[in-house]
Amino acid sequence: MQVTETKSEGLKREYSLVVTAADLEAKTEEKLKGLSQDVQMPGFRKGKVPLALLKQRFGKSVMGEVIQETVEGSVAGHLEESGHRPARQPDIKIANEDFQDGDDLNVEIAYEMLPDVPDLEFGDIALERKTVEVTDEAIDEALSRLAQSATDFEAAEEGTAAEDGDQAVIDFIGRVDGETFEGGEAEDFPLVLGSGSFIPGFEDQVMGAKTGDKIDVKVTFPEEYGAEHLAGKDAVFEVTVKEVKKPKPAEIDDALAERFNAENLEQLREQISTQIGQEFSGASRALVKRRLLDRLDELVTFELPESLVEIEASSIAQQLWNEENPDADGQQPAEVAPTDEHKSLAERRVRLGLLLAEIGSREKVEISDGDLGQAIMAQARQYPGQEREFFEFVKSNREALEQIRAPLFEDKVVDAVLAKAAVTDVPVTKEELEAEIEALDAESEGESKAG
Repeated sequence: MQVTETKSEGLKREYSLVVTAADLEAKTEEKLKGLSQDVQMPGFRKGKVPLALLKQRFGKSVMGEVIQETVEGSVAGHLEESGHRPARQPDIKIANEDFQDGDDLNVEIAYEMLPDVPDLEFGDIALERKTVEVTDEAIDEALSRLAQSATDFEAAEEGTAAEDGDQAVIDFIGRVDGETFEGGEAEDFPLVLGSGSFIPGFEDQVMGAKTGDKIDVKVTFPEEYGAEHLAGKDAVFEVTVKEVKKPKPAEIDDALAERFNAENLEQLREQISTQIGQEFSGASRALVKRRLLDRLDELVTFELPESLVEIEASSIAQQLWNEENPDADGQQPAEVAPTDEHKSLAERRVRLGLLLAEIGSREKVEISDGDLGQAIMAQARQYPGQEREFFEFVKSNREALEQIRAPLFEDKVVDAVLAKAAVTDVPVTKEELEAEIEALDAESEGESKAG
């Protein structure tokens, strides 16, 4: 095989490979001889069919197999010998499309190489990790929110008018064009006013009513209402208010703890403390991770494969178009042209992606089957009742599996770098941590929407 470099510009490489007719003929004859051991033809015993007859009968198909295997083997051999790592699948084509038996095979290869990524001294990277102490005040606030979420209702004084947030126990019968309809009536229904659980306008008309009042509530079903025969129709509900109740936050005691599967209030406080601590740690880690990625992006400079940047920029542009046009209902341009800002963001993502992949390789970062399995099951729980189907889908879909594996790998690489970096813990308040995260989110949103 003769290999000639025809282009060398930056990371782009093109080569011309020539496989001689003699090599192809030899490989074809070798395959035909192997085939002869299994072929039976009239007048010949198995394994005794003449090579010329086999070539006449099977030569074209065998030559096709030889060409495919030769091309794949030649490309693989070239990459191994050159040490090049293509950024994407190489573009391979046969140059002499009118190839005939007895001709040399001319193959053209084009690809972009992955760049050499420089080494970094992680110990020279200085970062601050914000830490927040879980205070009794934070636990008390969380307990108060739990008590609010566990609100009960108690009977209001006689003659009390129902207000926003009150519960009105009602009987109702609804009619459209004078006719009742399925689902349009109920007894002793506990309606929390202001909850938005009924048709728009219904709850507003119940406000101000007192126990024993009978009122006609006139509403119009929304045009997009689920039941088509009711959508957009006017309706009248005969409503009887049987009782008005006022909200009563639950007491913060052992009884409240039991409602949240804790043995007592002390254990509930411990659980809340652990949860808050995990939330603070998660927020702190997200912050230091972003700062680390920013620092890495500042420290490294290397040439990027243009094809990867173009793909990423197009993906960013398409994603942002979809976010900015939520009502497009699947109707979108065949291609959304990336802006310079999209390309700049794409360059950062590609650069960091290549850098983290290289660091992961050098640090021997691996994702265990257990880690991957847990991540798959965590996502499968988002589809109640379809967990098994989701699991099987991911197992059989390489792209879906990689979408789950990639963030796991990235987080492990980040952990490996942070373990060697000069990280200083800095105590801050909850409010200071939240303010920094909000600023970071605003910064990220501005970057993603640029252009």
